[in-house]
Amino acid sequence: MRGMPEIARRRSIPVKVGKVCVGGRHPIAVQSMTNTDTADVAATVDQVAALALAGSEMVRVTVNTREAARAVPEIVARLHDRHIDVPLIGDFHYNGHILLREYRDCAKALDKYRINPGNVGMGRQHDDNFRAIIDVALDHEKPVRIGVNWGSLDQALVTRMMDDNARLPHPKDANDVVMEAMVASAVESTALARSYGMGEDRIILSAKVSGVQDLIDVYRRLAARTECALHLGLTEAGMGRRGIVASSAALAVLLQEGIGDTIRVSLTPSPGGDRTEEVRTCQDVLQSLGIRSFSPSVTACPGCGRTTSTLFQEMAADIQTYLVSSMPKWREIYPGVENLKVAVMGCVVNGPGESKHAHVGISLPGTGEEPKAPVYVDGRLMTTLKGPTIVDDFNAILNEYLETKYGNARK
Repeated sequence: MRGMPEIARRRSIPVKVGKVCVGGRHPIAVQSMTNTDTADVAATVDQVAALALAGSEMVRVTVNTREAARAVPEIVARLHDRHIDVPLIGDFHYNGHILLREYRDCAKALDKYRINPGNVGMGRQHDDNFRAIIDVALDHEKPVRIGVNWGSLDQALVTRMMDDNARLPHPKDANDVVMEAMVASAVESTALARSYGMGEDRIILSAKVSGVQDLIDVYRRLAARTECALHLGLTEAGMGRRGIVASSAALAVLLQEGIGDTIRVSLTPSPGGDRTEEVRTCQDVLQSLGIRSFSPSVTACPGCGRTTSTLFQEMAADIQTYLVSSMPKWREIYPGVENLKVAVMGCVVNGPGESKHAHVGISLPGTGEEPKAPVYVDGRLMTTLKGPTIVDDFNAILNEYLETKYGNARK
């Protein structure tokens, strides 16, 4: 079976965030953020745990009040009690310089601080407040993410650049100036942090917008201007399918160009919705591009006029359900099982061919076809299943393959 060509990664300076290394040659990390009131310790611990168990390798929490800052050490302690040591990132806006200095236990407990240079103050106050956060980070040996957002961009910087642009013989488009202002904010803030003693091996940058083409544009520019590790993601992706598609479209282009060291898909959840969906979307994007593997990939036939019988649909659903339900156990006992490729196809047109490209594949009978299903293992026809136990027999073959292929890895 052919593997995907390796994507040439942009060179970036690695940053250690708790137990996770971001940038350099390290795997592109998946991260997410809670939407609980951080002062509600129990709710926040539960959501951080759920995100971590879903595969989020870093989790960010809002630290916007004194109550939230006081809650952080207790949140970390309870997570450790559950044996969950996912790095916790504090998200600071407007008053981060106050909270980090007043609540030293909070500053110590967090693994990274997120700073938005657009809302740490104006003029001299901006530099003083920014330095206060950097100084705390240096005291506690914590990395920072300097996160520029176009919704909260430094207006003094934008005004200055707009005025400079207006004086040009051929002024640029206003949106173009805003994109350049975002890059300038990130680069100038990096230089400011470095002047206070922060090394580039402690700095991650982001420049978030909500439009797909704008995101691609601004990160291409930023990647050309810095070697700092980059965090990717639309700042507001949207809800449901729209948010997933928009994020996937933007991230795929940049990741394919080797840009990006950690990613987040910022989905707006439906009321009471599952926050972990954004984690699974990140994983699916990385796995679809062949950058990382998180779970067995399943090539499944969508069905057509040749597969109108319920036999194919029921069999495909049963096999898919078995794979999903078995993964928690398989992940523990079969190291590397996330690289498994399974094909569940529906008729003789593409079924045998697709099955040959998988580690284990089955070509189920289509409408009017004889109720038999050839099974291919590592590209070779192994057997042909017939009768009412086709699904159970296929699952047994799959389990035997797992034990043979991955069982030795645990010994």
